[in-house]
Amino acid sequence: MDAQFSAESVYAELRGRAPESQMAPRLDAMRLAMDFLGDPAHAAPVIHLTGTNGKTSTARMVERLLMAHDLRPGRYTSPHLSRVTERISVDGEPVDAETFVRTWDEIRPFVLMVDERLEAAGEVPLTEFEAMTALAFAVFANAPVDVVVLEVGLGGTWDATNVADAAVSVVTPIDLDHTGMLGETVEEIATEKAGIIKDGGFLVSAVQQPGVAEILLDAARAHDAPFRFEGVEFGVTDRVPGVGGQVIAVQGIAGTYRDLALPLFGAHQAENASLAIAAVEAFLGGGERPLSEELVRAGLEEVTSPGRLEVAGTDPTVVLDAAHNVHGITASAAAVLESFQAKRLDLVVGILDDKDALSMFEVMRERYAESTEFDARLYVTASTSPRAIPAERLAELALAAGFDEDDVEVHERLDDALSAAVQDAASGDDLDGAVLVTGSITVVGEARTLLGL
Repeated sequence: MDAQFSAESVYAELRGRAPESQMAPRLDAMRLAMDFLGDPAHAAPVIHLTGTNGKTSTARMVERLLMAHDLRPGRYTSPHLSRVTERISVDGEPVDAETFVRTWDEIRPFVLMVDERLEAAGEVPLTEFEAMTALAFAVFANAPVDVVVLEVGLGGTWDATNVADAAVSVVTPIDLDHTGMLGETVEEIATEKAGIIKDGGFLVSAVQQPGVAEILLDAARAHDAPFRFEGVEFGVTDRVPGVGGQVIAVQGIAGTYRDLALPLFGAHQAENASLAIAAVEAFLGGGERPLSEELVRAGLEEVTSPGRLEVAGTDPTVVLDAAHNVHGITASAAAVLESFQAKRLDLVVGILDDKDALSMFEVMRERYAESTEFDARLYVTASTSPRAIPAERLAELALAAGFDEDDVEVHERLDDALSAAVQDAASGDDLDGAVLVTGSITVVGEARTLLGL
């Protein structure tokens, strides 16, 4: 049987389990699973990442920096764009389908025993994300890896990944998202995310609102964890956008790193890079020993972040960006305006139903439709996700946000929307059109497939 087909079959089995949205906060189930599996969550030291935006890109940068230092990292991120095996990476590459399936076959009997124990106690069996996280830990323990780069699925304190004890806790920018589960204010959300800070660990945090920073500081002090904040102890000191990305300079927490070629677009990615450098400084030398500038340069040169301002085509330029909340759309827009010299922009947008779509469209209208840089046209659509907002409803929200009715097209299918946008962008005589696909990770993942990536 085709291994990739088998991997998708495993994923279908995992998806048959309860989603996290139906769960009360708990860690007891994951701790039980770790007991049954021999505690793979503690088989290697962990760099643990949480935050609202930038986690995956930062995790990928941390991974490459560790590889440049001859370490073998395992990286766990979610969700995936195209294939489920993308979630679990070893040595910078998605785990092969054979390993994914074999490891699940090995742990599945123990997972079922955990399910039985939980049901006997009146609890829900392991959820989809809990089982996937257990699978990731098992893959990393079997590899084995030298360090695990672990991205929180949702929140922090009660996230399934939090059975690990982080040597370094990394907090990317925090904003309002998943408010129904994490809290209605950034302070409530920060309190949840601060739960990944552990005794004797090390906190490295991006720029945060004062109230959020205070919550993180209090948590670090309570755990006797040293802390360093972007904009105080480290950060980007210079940044020059260019073709294919940017060149940056970073003041780290222990060293200074100049002329770093970062093949990603946007000021937010430069900030993610400074956060990643600080995290690796904290991990390798306790924040007291500079990294080799040459190795930092080599690591960042190899970074990729699919679906994050990814150029997926030329003539016309097609850019894919998985921004899926107001904070992400704002950062993405600044990077698009800075990095892509189009005079006409066709926006293909699909959004999921747990997002503040109206506010997202308001940002798009302000940054794109009202921009003096170019004309913008909106193609609203939906991915195949059952959580996708119907295209007609998105059109209503776009108009409510202030888009002109003449500039909004409705396409129920993503392939139709993408085709129409590309055709429009390519129709000008001056080749000055571009397409941006954005609004959700699912719509970007499906667009990548349609474009053959």
